[in-house]
Amino acid sequence: MSVFRSPSFTVPHLRPIAARRATTVSVLDIGTTKVVCLIGRLTPREESQILPGRTHTIEIIGVGHHKSHGVKAGVIVDVEAVESSVRKAVHAAERRAGLTVESLIVNVSAGRLKSERYTSDLDIGGHEVESADLKKVLAAAARQISDPQRVALHSLPVSFRLDGEKSIRDPLGMYGENLGVNMHVLTAEQPPLRNLELCINRSHLTVEAMVATPYASGLSALVEDEAEIGCACIDMGGGTTTISVFSEGRMVWADAIALGGHHVTMDLARGLSTGLEDAERLKVVHGSAFPVAGDDSDTVSVPPIGDSDSETPLQMPKALVVRIVRARIDETLELIRDRIQRSGYAPVVGRRIVLTGGASQLTGISDAARRILSRNVRIGRPLGVAGMPAAAKGPAFATAVGLMIYPQIASLESRGNAGRGRYGPVVGGGRLARVGQWLKESF
Repeated sequence: MSVFRSPSFTVPHLRPIAARRATTVSVLDIGTTKVVCLIGRLTPREESQILPGRTHTIEIIGVGHHKSHGVKAGVIVDVEAVESSVRKAVHAAERRAGLTVESLIVNVSAGRLKSERYTSDLDIGGHEVESADLKKVLAAAARQISDPQRVALHSLPVSFRLDGEKSIRDPLGMYGENLGVNMHVLTAEQPPLRNLELCINRSHLTVEAMVATPYASGLSALVEDEAEIGCACIDMGGGTTTISVFSEGRMVWADAIALGGHHVTMDLARGLSTGLEDAERLKVVHGSAFPVAGDDSDTVSVPPIGDSDSETPLQMPKALVVRIVRARIDETLELIRDRIQRSGYAPVVGRRIVLTGGASQLTGISDAARRILSRNVRIGRPLGVAGMPAAAKGPAFATAVGLMIYPQIASLESRGNAGRGRYGPVVGGGRLARVGQWLKESF
C-alpha cells in the first residue's frame, strides 16, 4: 500500500496558540543517540520579568526516551529503525501522561541548514502601517528562495525600514510612504525533511511543525538578556553540533556541522581497540576535553573487544584517553569558531557563548571552549519548565524543551505560502482513532 505525495514538499507550520488559551503540546526530538518525546500542558501566564517572552507556563506531564537507531550524523539512514525508536519513545510518554499523541512538533538537524538574508519593500502610500501591510512585505521576502530543492524552515524578520529609517523593530501604527523588511530565512534541503516526515507518518503520527534544532536549543538555553544583547548557542549533540546566533531577541543566523559526542566515542573505540559501550563509559567517566594534573600517572582499565570473560582488561594511561577526546573536541570547537567568523556575525556574538546538548556535559569542555573560542562560556540547561524528572533537567534535553517553548513564539514568523500545520497535537481516544486519522490524511 503506497501513500500518494505531490512532487512539491511544503514544510508543516504551526499556527500560534492563543495567549489566553490552555493547551497540550507534544514534541519529538530525534537525535543520533536518543529519541525524546515530551508531552506538556501549557497554561496562560501573566506577563513577568522572568522569561518575559513566554505567554504560557509549561508543565511536563509525560516523558519518554529511547536509544536512537537508524540516524547517522543527524541524517536518517534506516527508516524502519527510526520508526521503531519513535514508537517506543512516544508510547512511553503517552503511558506517563495518560494521553494519546496524534501529532507533534519535531526537530530538524539534517538538510544542510543554511541561513539566508532577504529584503523586500512595499509602497504604503503615506498611510498608517497596518497588519495587512506587514503580512504583505513579510510574505514577499519569504517567497524569494531561489533553489527549488530547498525549503524554508523559519522566516524571521530581523528589522523593518520606514522611509529610509532603519532598525525599526515594530512599525505597526507608524506612518510612511515605503515599508521595508530585512528577513532571516533558515532553509534546508527537501529530501531529509521528507524522510523525517515519512518516519513520523509510518508511526501513525502527524507532523505539526518542523523546528530547526539550533533554534529550539537557543529558545531553551538562553536567558532574555543573552538573546537581546547578542549571544551564540552551541548545541553539542551525539551526531551533530548546531550553532545559533541571537540578537534583539531573534535568531539571526544558524548553522550545523556533522560532528558530535558520538564521534568522540568512535575515536576512543578505534584508538583503544574496545567496544562502543565500553568506549562511551570511558568517555563519560575518564574523558576530558582539558588535561589536568595526574593524567600522565593515572591508568584506566580498557576491556578488549570480544569475550570479556576470557581476556584480561588492559591498563592504559588516562592521558591517552584525554588526548583522544581532546583532539576531536578541539576539532569541533575550531570548526565552530571558523563558521562563526565566516558568517559575519562574530561581532553580534560578542563575548558570550552558551554550550548545551549532551556532549556539553563532558568534563573540561567549558575550559576548552574558552581557550579556542576566546569568549566567556557557560553550560546552558532548559529554563522555565516544571515537571521534568531530575534525569531530564540537564543540557541533553535542551532541544526537546525548546520545541515545547516554540508554539509561544511561532507568531514571530512569516510564511510565504500557507502551511499544512494546524494546532491540536494531543487528543483523547485511542490507537484506533489514530489509525483512522492516518487513513483519512493519507488516502
